[in-house]
Amino acid sequence: MKKYALLPCILLLAAICAAQSASPVPAGTALMVKLETTLATFSNRPGDPFRGSLTQAVVVNGRTIIPAGAAIEGRVTKVSEPRRISGKPTIGILPEALIMPNGERLFLDATLVDTNLGRGTDVDREGQFKGSGHDRRDQVETGGSAAGGMVIGGLVGGPVGVLVGGVVGASSSGVYWLSKHRSATLPAGTELTLELNRPLQMTTSVASAGQ
Repeated sequence: MKKYALLPCILLLAAICAAQSASPVPAGTALMVKLETTLATFSNRPGDPFRGSLTQAVVVNGRTIIPAGAAIEGRVTKVSEPRRISGKPTIGILPEALIMPNGERLFLDATLVDTNLGRGTDVDREGQFKGSGHDRRDQVETGGSAAGGMVIGGLVGGPVGVLVGGVVGASSSGVYWLSKHRSATLPAGTELTLELNRPLQMTTSVASAGQ
């Protein structure tokens, strides 16, 4: 009779232990990552690996689930270096694994949402890093070509020559600008912000390694 009385207690204890055996990190959680691999449109290809490390611990309900220093691994999914007129240079990356201090690897479903790089860079909704399409140097080169053409035209043909020279100079700089490519680079040390697309399930033994 006593054995039957203890059975509900045993089942309850087992349920509690099972509930505590997993500590999920919610979807939408931000992972702050320092990139350890330089990625660039002029040197990388789809499939190339990259690595980073967490700069901030992930804390859930006051408990450290993922410690700072945990490694992130992934691969490049897209490299695009178009001519200036056709769009911005792009690097797509896919985070694939979280490596805990105890060496256990966990599948990671996350998307790049931001970087600490400014100067015209951006991250689109698909998690692709967009480099700057052109910079101040391009504007100076383009303006210089047009101005140079106007000076030469003025010397040769007076006021009419100024106008024609300006058009010719601008046209030549336009051809130069269209033929040139702009690269996008994520240097090692860049701070990436990743966002979990779905909960990251972690066992108690894995989570305790970060405490």
